[in-house]
Amino acid sequence: MTDRTGLKNRGCSHADVDERREAAERFAGTSLERISKYCFKAEDAEHNIENMIGATQVPLGFAGPVTIHGEYANGEFLVPMATTEGALVASVSRGMSVISASGGARTKVFGDCMTRAPVLRVRDLEHSCQVLQWLDAHEGEVIESAEATTRHGKVRRIERFPTGRALYLRFSYETGDAMGMNMATIATEAACRLIEEETGAVLVSVSGNMCSDKKASAINMIEGRGKTVVAEARIPRGVVESKLHASVEAVVETNVRKNLVGSSMSGMMGGNAHAANMAAALYIATGQDPAQVVGSSLALTDCEQVDGDLYISVRMPAVEVGTVGGGTGLPTQSEALDMIGCRGAGKARKLAEIVAATVLAGELSTLAAQAAGQLGSAHAELGRGRKRR
Repeated sequence: MTDRTGLKNRGCSHADVDERREAAERFAGTSLERISKYCFKAEDAEHNIENMIGATQVPLGFAGPVTIHGEYANGEFLVPMATTEGALVASVSRGMSVISASGGARTKVFGDCMTRAPVLRVRDLEHSCQVLQWLDAHEGEVIESAEATTRHGKVRRIERFPTGRALYLRFSYETGDAMGMNMATIATEAACRLIEEETGAVLVSVSGNMCSDKKASAINMIEGRGKTVVAEARIPRGVVESKLHASVEAVVETNVRKNLVGSSMSGMMGGNAHAANMAAALYIATGQDPAQVVGSSLALTDCEQVDGDLYISVRMPAVEVGTVGGGTGLPTQSEALDMIGCRGAGKARKLAEIVAATVLAGELSTLAAQAAGQLGSAHAELGRGRKRR
């Protein structure tokens, strides 16, 4: 396939990339010299990009180390974060230092299912009921047709949502160490073809938005999508006061009035200070799909005073990450995954726990800064206040 420049839009050899970039320079009337410089073979990105003309570099730093006591992540970790926001890595590092000084974060994965929810058109309510009855009687065959498309995907449940002349089916898959969106899509299409043949229902779209993929939704917040993870820490009062320069009471009040009441008044789904901020930096660094950061915005941050100490937790219902496939195989992203021991098979849940612990640290630091009235000064010193060339 070619584009308006007459060039192939798929080739990823260095020659293809150089030729396409030169055409783009002529078309746009500008130089793309910096974009032309990157450290990996163009062929390495063949399955990740079309119309490749180079690479955009995002500054990469590390936060930590942070101590994590999880079911899958155990030990101390330096967490790679790619961002252009000054003060973010410093803030997360501060939170990690406080958490580690207090014994570490505890993490747990409570759910692990990727979803795809097709919408089928039925003739009327009676036909919808007939399709549902057939599905009840033949669910095993539907599952078998879906699983025949993949070596790793397993159907865990199929939920039914009939309405008028539409029938939504929400397939939930265990996808191993891949994030699994493509796997779920291919498998669900195969299952729906069988339903079409046997019932006369018509597949309108393999995604009817009840998945819900790359969109904030109540169903994902309640039921989860990808990994559902909880992280917690207990920070002694003395540590809160000496390292965060705030009181336990002030942090708790800030969380209640900001993350709970303020979020509720705005109609927000989730209640957190900036959970997506930490997730985005970690996702970009490790080759995750950046659009899945929207799931991180559903996080719920909770703070309590327990025997004078600060208890803080985050619930992340939609941590959609993988350690194989997608962008995880690109050279720099692979190295970032190696930093936290999360490259390859058997590591996806470990990565999800590290994501949750990183979000916990960022939430703690930011809430304390706001409670102490330090947020603006921190950004002025570490972000906007820096001299720009």
